[in-house]
Amino acid sequence: MAQEISRLDPSSPTGVRQVLDEGVRDLFPGYFALVMATGIISLAAGLLGVPLLARALFDLNIVNYLVVSALMATRLIRYPRLLFADLTDHGRGPGFFTSIAGTCVLGTQFVAIGHDTAVAWFLWGLGVVLWFIVVYAFFAAATLRGVKPGLETGINGAWLIATVGSQSIAILSALLLPTAGPYATALTTFALIMYLVGCMMYLTIIPLILYRFTFFRLTPAELTPPYWINMGAVAITTLAGATLVLNAGRSPLLTAILPFLKGLTLYFWATATWWIPLLLILGVWRHLYSHFPLRYNPQYWGMVFPLGMYTACTKRLTQALDLPLLAPITPYLLAIALIAWGLAFAGLVHELVRDMMRARLPASSPRRS
Repeated sequence: MAQEISRLDPSSPTGVRQVLDEGVRDLFPGYFALVMATGIISLAAGLLGVPLLARALFDLNIVNYLVVSALMATRLIRYPRLLFADLTDHGRGPGFFTSIAGTCVLGTQFVAIGHDTAVAWFLWGLGVVLWFIVVYAFFAAATLRGVKPGLETGINGAWLIATVGSQSIAILSALLLPTAGPYATALTTFALIMYLVGCMMYLTIIPLILYRFTFFRLTPAELTPPYWINMGAVAITTLAGATLVLNAGRSPLLTAILPFLKGLTLYFWATATWWIPLLLILGVWRHLYSHFPLRYNPQYWGMVFPLGMYTACTKRLTQALDLPLLAPITPYLLAIALIAWGLAFAGLVHELVRDMMRARLPASSPRRS
């Protein structure tokens, strides 16, 4: 009996190992969305002139990134079959795209808030490597697997994180242009290519999601928070386009296509704006009408990120296209995104504490031999 108590008690070394091992084994593949959400709200706060908040979230996000990276690396070493099974799964595989976006969002923070381009260059390189590995591994597996799910169960909003990852590389590439030296022209071209690839991915995937929405039954359980990426993917595309527009003077190529970039950027912002009322209606239907329980799930970071991204992209759009009419709404957007982040973070902390307390119960409860 003593051995069983020790096994279940997280205060003992064995109990701690078991709790951590179970967490690593069942780790949600998209947990880098925590880094994405925290990072973009930090960047939005910086854009809106709230430097203390921007810096505090930046410091926290470094810890977030290191912890999630360590957990993912441990899972790769200890449970490679589970990890690769998730990577090649239609439903869970797209979660790995968050590793690309999280890496590059943190790199963008290092440029804009930390003013450390050396670390930003490292994260840029890591993000590019992850993009090639994750994107091609997932799409190749999804294409070549023998038994495939139907559209009703096989696609969800997380597929659009492929767009988010591509655009996060484009944004970081554009921000690193001043330090690129003789490679500035090549980096500009690469940033533009990643931007256009991200646009292609969105315009390819979103018709499938809309088709799934409108021609298949959608239950409250299936209307998961990552569907907010329907909006978030075009919001980050707007931010990438606005960043390229603001850096057009550094490149004859960008200058030549500037009207095209401006029109496309405004188009994607309008698309992001169109999605918001529909997603709110679906959320009301899910939780208020259908009474689906509202409790913490790591997928909710996929809802927080689009809210922060819409704030940042709207602010940048006002600068890139000289649209001062939109500027007054951005502080309210930041407040909404920050509230959503706070609720999700509180849910994460509550979940961790609750799991630890539950693990302690067998040790403190009376047991019969």
